[in-house]
Amino acid sequence: MPARTITPDYIADHIRRVLKDGGSAPHSEDVQHFFKEEVQSRGWYTAELRKFAVRFRRSIVRERGMDFLVQVADQLFSGQILEEKVMAVSLLEKQTKNFGDNEFQLFASWLDRVTSWADHDALAHYLLAPMVAADPARCREVFLWAKSPNRWRRRAACVALIRGAREQQLFEQIVQLSNQLLHDEDDMVQKGLGWLLRETAKADPERTVPYLTEIRMNAPRLVLRTACETLAAPAKEKVLM
Repeated sequence: MPARTITPDYIADHIRRVLKDGGSAPHSEDVQHFFKEEVQSRGWYTAELRKFAVRFRRSIVRERGMDFLVQVADQLFSGQILEEKVMAVSLLEKQTKNFGDNEFQLFASWLDRVTSWADHDALAHYLLAPMVAADPARCREVFLWAKSPNRWRRRAACVALIRGAREQQLFEQIVQLSNQLLHDEDDMVQKGLGWLLRETAKADPERTVPYLTEIRMNAPRLVLRTACETLAAPAKEKVLM
């Protein structure tokens, strides 16, 4: 009998079986409480899932290489199970220096497979954001997401700039994006924009507080409250007065 050919599909299916067999039914019910949308969960705790991903990553890269790992992750992010998508991101987390524009476009295409803020934020924060910070030219793509009718792409536009904000980069792009999304009525987008502005204010308050003061009459209250969370009291009062 010939040996089985090891393909990305085969490895992804094996990971799915392990996730199914190792999950917790009671915890999967608890997970649903965090979401408005119906979420399919195996009931894994995040810390355990990350440890599992690190073990698999090391093994796959050693035996099959980084391109194979990306293909496995692509298979996993195509499903409906939360842990499968988080596992896909965790396999690739902290590996983005090995990826280029082709992988960036692939990861961006995953935004159309997002079903909740959890799989969205894992993708946008741990894969897309560091790749945008590494190559600011990718902001062109980010501004296109901000025009999308898909709420998750618009939220991704915000989250994808957070790494740059923390590194005190991309301030002009952050202001441009904020102006573009300031009147977005979707609460998920507003929360994403507030998160971005909070991180920007934390890293660069000298430039961010005047900007927040400038937009305070037009910005949604949710955005402003979130943006001001880490500011000193006098600055916070100035923005929220």
